[in-house]
Amino acid sequence: MTKMQTRLPEGFLWGGATAANQFEGGWDEAGKGLGLIDLLPYGEDRMPIAKGEMTVKACDDAHRYPGHRAVDFYHRYKEDIALMAEMGFKCFRLSLSWPRIFPTGLEDEPNEEGLAFYDKVFDECAKYGIEPLVTICHFDLPVRLLEEFDGWKDRRMIDAFEKYCRAIFTRYKDKVKYWITFNEINMLNHLPFTSCGLTVENEENPAAVKYLCAHHELLASAKAVKLAHEIIPGSQVGCMLAGGGFYPYTCSPEDVWKAKQTERDNFFFIDVQSRGAYPNFALKKLEREGIKIDWQPGDRETLAEGTVDFVSFSYYCSRCDSADPEVSAKRAAANAYRTVRNPYLKASEWGWQIDPLGLRVAMNDLYDRYQKPLFIVENGLGAKDTVNADGSIDDDYRIDYMRAHISNMIDAVAEDGVPLLGYTVWGPIDLVSASTGEMSKRYGMIYVDQDDQGNGTLERSRKKSFYWYKKVIETNGEDLA
Repeated sequence: MTKMQTRLPEGFLWGGATAANQFEGGWDEAGKGLGLIDLLPYGEDRMPIAKGEMTVKACDDAHRYPGHRAVDFYHRYKEDIALMAEMGFKCFRLSLSWPRIFPTGLEDEPNEEGLAFYDKVFDECAKYGIEPLVTICHFDLPVRLLEEFDGWKDRRMIDAFEKYCRAIFTRYKDKVKYWITFNEINMLNHLPFTSCGLTVENEENPAAVKYLCAHHELLASAKAVKLAHEIIPGSQVGCMLAGGGFYPYTCSPEDVWKAKQTERDNFFFIDVQSRGAYPNFALKKLEREGIKIDWQPGDRETLAEGTVDFVSFSYYCSRCDSADPEVSAKRAAANAYRTVRNPYLKASEWGWQIDPLGLRVAMNDLYDRYQKPLFIVENGLGAKDTVNADGSIDDDYRIDYMRAHISNMIDAVAEDGVPLLGYTVWGPIDLVSASTGEMSKRYGMIYVDQDDQGNGTLERSRKKSFYWYKKVIETNGEDLA
């Protein structure tokens, strides 16, 4: 048995994380409106649409939309939460579907059936002593707002978001303490349609429009933080980064500087949410590129008054960058990022470079930068699982990945002094992959019987990693064997 020398703090929030658009299903039930992610199909058109390179306004018969059913948490939430409780979860990170609560986003009053569904979910969590961690907007907004306002390009989106936040804070003030405003807000630069409904194919200056959308989202986030603190005393509201550091490809000063610039660009929006103002490097960059931010009276005060309480982040892999054009030209896709391959790291089946020590590096970098508590809200391995004849699944590769990352996480807390609220592994129950729409790219410790074409019973079964993670939680990270 592997024993850690020092333990994580008592009350550490072990658990798992999901997103409504990949997990929930029930896409057109109980008054739910059409959501942005409902438009993302399975197949070769998925990524061009996600990147905003193809315009879509409705679903069609030519595509299959895996998010419509997802893995049907909507009808199976009691079973799924019971399985999480069996693993010993202290925390369940989930997102609310904005169009389930405001079907078009334009209503004056929320959809009672949508609110009632999440009441039942939170009550089920409370039955097992599981703390909800709620993402307010996880790549999910009503399509009608894209039609009416052109999405986050329009400042009126701030008011629509504030109305949504007021409704959920008021309704769930006695059930939810931990909130995240926007999921991976920096993904706006890489997947603008998925992130904020932005299609850039006909934009003269896509970068300028992205920063316009970002400015509005940052203002909306700040208003949400302030509103949560007013409605829910003692609440904790965080931002979220798509994390993973950028190493210089070599120790040449040019590569070091290139990696530094890329990483700083990745931190830009979190800098604003954590510090309450635009950083100087970003202001200079926007000035050089001729991009003007639409500052209105009160904007700077809003940002300053709405700083977050904690910084949450996803971590799957690290990345490399180089100033050498020949090296840079050989970038390979890894999720939404294109990265120079690190020769010292192995990669997953989907090209994500596996770097457990990089998690410790990321934690130290984030805490050094922001001096706020951290929360690891996504970490996991997407892999193909094989079901044995007896129905068992021996996913030792997933256990190895999690063990190495959790070990480095504990080192960052125990040896480096980084304050960490919790760890929620991504996709504790198999769900639809955000990047590819596949089911075969599995993250879960609980298997879901469904293939890439949507065939299957949706029955749940425990993998070997289920029992391993249960033991990790029981020992608060002391036993990683």
